[in-house]
Amino acid sequence: MAPAQKTPVPALTSEAYRITVDEGRETFYALSIEEVGNDEAWLMSDTVCALAEYR
Repeated sequence: MAPAQKTPVPALTSEAYRITVDEGRETFYALSIEEVGNDEAWLMSDTVCALAEYR
């Protein structure tokens, strides 16, 4: 078996957002994760939940 090769991990940034719509009647949270220096590598999710909610 060959030894595992180390793959460089890109630098990532993240931002959290609180988004309000319908003139303030609906609010949800979103999380954006982006690779630094690459405008085409990003992920945004609107299903952010606190870990405490799962306990």
